[in-house]
Amino acid sequence: MTRVLFVVQRYGREVFGGAEAFCREYATRLAASEELDVEVEVLTSRAVSYVDWRDSYDGGTQEVDGVTVHRLPVVAPRDNDLFNGLNNRLNAGHRPSPLFLQREWMRQQGPRLDGFVEWIDANVARFDVAVFVGYLYWTTWAGLPAASAQVPTVLHPTAHDEPPIYLPLFDPVFRHASAFGFLTPEEAALVARRFRVRRPSTICGVGVDLDVRGDASRFRSRYGLGDDPFLLFVGRLDPHKGSDELYDYFGAYKERNPGPLRLVLVGEPIKPLPPHPDVVVTGFVDDTTWADSYAAATAFVHPSYFESFSMVLQEAWVQGLPALVQGRCDVLRGHAERSGGGVPYRGYAEFEAAVELLTGDDALRERLGSAGRAYVEAHYGWDDLLARYERFLDDVGAVRRVLAP
Repeated sequence: MTRVLFVVQRYGREVFGGAEAFCREYATRLAASEELDVEVEVLTSRAVSYVDWRDSYDGGTQEVDGVTVHRLPVVAPRDNDLFNGLNNRLNAGHRPSPLFLQREWMRQQGPRLDGFVEWIDANVARFDVAVFVGYLYWTTWAGLPAASAQVPTVLHPTAHDEPPIYLPLFDPVFRHASAFGFLTPEEAALVARRFRVRRPSTICGVGVDLDVRGDASRFRSRYGLGDDPFLLFVGRLDPHKGSDELYDYFGAYKERNPGPLRLVLVGEPIKPLPPHPDVVVTGFVDDTTWADSYAAATAFVHPSYFESFSMVLQEAWVQGLPALVQGRCDVLRGHAERSGGGVPYRGYAEFEAAVELLTGDDALRERLGSAGRAYVEAHYGWDDLLARYERFLDDVGAVRRVLAP
């Protein structure tokens, strides 16, 4: 048996985020598998929101979908005025930044958990391997070095090319990891360029349920869409995810190309958008409505500059939906080029041309959607992914078993 501890900044059904969803899917499926011999526990915060890290879940030890979850309280909610000032200074100011400022940035970034390092010191030896998800947050920065003193560790950086990754503060984190788990070849190449650290690694990605089928008419009826074609965005309505730029591009497109096309945004509104007669914002939805949105859409659009994998893109392709993706994001462009299921765009002119191309050609949309689904079937079926991942964890944990007295 391989005993695995996952450490992640947030964990729960109500948590909306790619790295957190990755952790929950792997933890839940590994724990539930009858074929794989894996025992799973999770160490995390009581927070739901990454904006302020306020305690929302009950503390202590709970069971979530068959996984033992240990929740520690946040020392203090984030002071966003202070954090935003530090963030701007470190990531847009003079370089290099003093180390004491980088450390304070990490303290304010959070989530700092009461008794966290002490919990690791007292409990991590029970596990064969400790898996840390997300390089960016305090739980990995403080926890991975502590855990690596006792057990082999895996770091899933979920990294993308963003200003914080170039802070020297993170160099020791990547050096402490025993192994890396990457989501895409692009992420592996980024980490190799930035940190120049060689470790055993795997490119695992995230599995997708291939049997999901939504109800298009149910979604159209619920949001009053009638027979209008629409572009679909799924994710946080957050400038960092490109939602502001997409809104602006769509508004410009409608001014230049009047017609029935609409934009539907499905997800948690971190930053609300102004009203627009052809833009529908659903807010957070359940899994059924989420699946229905893919089934009803004309095309999927992913405008984010910063992605390490993009589960929503794979979910769109499962339902045969063609995609428009941000061409300046290496990961999204790589998925589109490898699959043949998406059209990358750079800037407004290419966005407009891509929208015209996809909305005006039924046969092209079908070809791209079919190619996208074939790509997901070939690379992201859960059974194969879990078997490969369990072997990877077993190999990492075997170092400790060999060296144990």
